[in-house]
Amino acid sequence: MAARAQQRSTTLVTLSTIFIIVWLIVAAFPFLWTLWGSFKVQGDFFSKADWTNALYGTRTQAETGSPFTLQAYAGAWVEEEFWRAALNTMIVVIAVVIISLTFGTLGGYALARSGYRYAFWLLMAALIFRAMPHITLVSGYLLPFFEWGVWGSLSTAIIVLVAINQPFTLWMLHSFFLNIPKDLDESAMVDGCTRFQAFRHVIVPVMWPGVITTGLFSFLLAYNDFTVTALLLSQQNHTMVPKIASFLGSVQVEGNVMFAVASVVSATAPLFLLVMFFQRQIVSGLTAGAVKG
Repeated sequence: MAARAQQRSTTLVTLSTIFIIVWLIVAAFPFLWTLWGSFKVQGDFFSKADWTNALYGTRTQAETGSPFTLQAYAGAWVEEEFWRAALNTMIVVIAVVIISLTFGTLGGYALARSGYRYAFWLLMAALIFRAMPHITLVSGYLLPFFEWGVWGSLSTAIIVLVAINQPFTLWMLHSFFLNIPKDLDESAMVDGCTRFQAFRHVIVPVMWPGVITTGLFSFLLAYNDFTVTALLLSQQNHTMVPKIASFLGSVQVEGNVMFAVASVVSATAPLFLLVMFFQRQIVSGLTAGAVKG
């Protein structure tokens, strides 16, 4: 009986391992293939005659003298000034994360500690607002932005992205605060702290993993956004995602696909590093939000 149970356990572990390996290969293949192709010329990476050209760099070798080349990166970052889009992205993302977390922590704490019925309805209103398509929200901001003469600037994208992201941060941080016993607040105030001092010195350090997790999701929303940034930002203020789309060209304008390939790798690599760096805080934060304290 024990041998049979051990055999079943071994079989289950083997099947699970195989499944995970296959899933990782399938999930990672698009990025790895794009990363490999970014060091080739277009004739190799998009070869219709022989797909193995993308592996061996036949035309890349003939044109550059090497099976690998940095032409796509040089063209995107230097010739097309992709670095401006990267800088704009960092400005927008940092502003959105700081503003969203500031109002989200204060609002989430206030709603979690409030005993009034209006807290529930405020959260419901925030949820409805979050469920609305982004394009619907953007259209409502266009007229005042045009009238104020601020359309196209980075501040317009920051305002709209904060408005879109704030309900999410409010809900998520509210759930984290609910899992922190009120006794901590009361004990701190008995020791002489004000309500804000108790919040700052006692509550926030306890739920710091939740702040990190919420901040990362806010970062991803602003970092990967296309609809808001494409509609509200002028061409010189484009962030990375709309800039990558512009490399693909249109029916009227010819683009440079290899610039887009190199830019995709440049924009995706920091996300891997960010998630790997904060993986412990993310897991801890999600666990804290799912378990009652």
